Amino acid sequence: MLPFSPPHIRQDVIDEVCKVLLSGWITTGPRTKAFEKELTSYCGNKNTLCLNSATAGLELILRWFGVKEGDEVILPAYTYSATANVVSHCGAKVVFVDVHPDTFNILPEAIEKAITSKTKVIMPVDFAGFPCEYKKINDLTKKYTLTFNPENDIQKKLGRILILSDSAHSIGAKQNGLRAGSLTDVSVFSFHAVKNLTTAEGGAIALNLPDPFDNQEIYNALCIKSLHGQNKDALAKTQKGNWKYDIVEAGYKCNMTDIQAAIGQIELARYDNETLPKRKNICTFYSDNLKQFDWAQLPVFKNEESESCYHLYPLRIKNCTEEQRDLIIQEIFDQEVSVNVHFIPVPKMSFYSSQGYDINNYPNTLDNYSREITLPVYTLLNDEQLNQVLNALISAVNKILFQS
Repeated sequence: MLPFSPPHIRQDVIDEVCKVLLSGWITTGPRTKAFEKELTSYCGNKNTLCLNSATAGLELILRWFGVKEGDEVILPAYTYSATANVVSHCGAKVVFVDVHPDTFNILPEAIEKAITSKTKVIMPVDFAGFPCEYKKINDLTKKYTLTFNPENDIQKKLGRILILSDSAHSIGAKQNGLRAGSLTDVSVFSFHAVKNLTTAEGGAIALNLPDPFDNQEIYNALCIKSLHGQNKDALAKTQKGNWKYDIVEAGYKCNMTDIQAAIGQIELARYDNETLPKRKNICTFYSDNLKQFDWAQLPVFKNEESESCYHLYPLRIKNCTEEQRDLIIQEIFDQEVSVNVHFIPVPKMSFYSSQGYDINNYPNTLDNYSREITLPVYTLLNDEQLNQVLNALISAVNKILFQS
């Protein structure tokens, strides 16, 4: 079976992890701090905090901003459950809106219709690595400053709705000359095993808040929040005579380790020169070979403003029902090729549908989902395997749509 997205762990990664294992320092330490600085330099934002997951990063920012019961957070219906779950964890109301029929990304006009005096945060999602329309989204927050209802000092300081980008897919993506991480107030990356850049498990908060915020000060506060509310991390406590610490809040436990950071450092060093070009070539190969077919709706990877980081290849099959799509997927699997679907929309999940959310209220989301098949994209794929994927897809579509 041709796998969908296996990790590519090369010898240089193994060597760096071994160095960390033998260094006597395997939890959060010098390698994590170095990786944070490298990410900040790469993305062009102001400060970066590495964590054990993107999910933890999203929730930490919501809690830092004071999101609570009675508040509302706007996000796309087309996303992974983590985007919505962190809002539920805070006791706030998830407000789903529809997405663009071409890019899968949240519609700015749908956001605007959903804004109320209870809206505290907008959470765009860079689906498949393609950046959302951040100029329009950022401008919305300025338009609705008079309806914003700040309830704590941080919210009063910002004076508007916070934009918290779920950039789990989009490290390395670009918009108007800037990289993801520097496109809005705060962006959160994922370094999960299936992502373009992996640390096995992991994530990072890219802080980019405007004046008068001190992003270094916020970074320091989030460090405390991410480690039990402890005012000194293990690295700080190793300094001579610096053992004593305090717990200043009931924090969480979601720090990144130096083992993870060592993997990330090697992955980041080769990201622009090796990883992104290879992924782009694979996506281009698929598009060049599928554009001849009337049934193939190709993904958007580039326009005048933005370029994806080619995280996924979300193909849609035209004039196809959800049931036919599922049969096509099964036929592809029967030909020993793994594919996937990104994602089952969150309002379809039982936890959310039982609360009254109805997927039929988001027609673009439902249509995109019902026809979507994600093809494999990873650096280990060779030409023979790419042709194997194409042949399996084409024969499956022909069998299900045109020979039944």
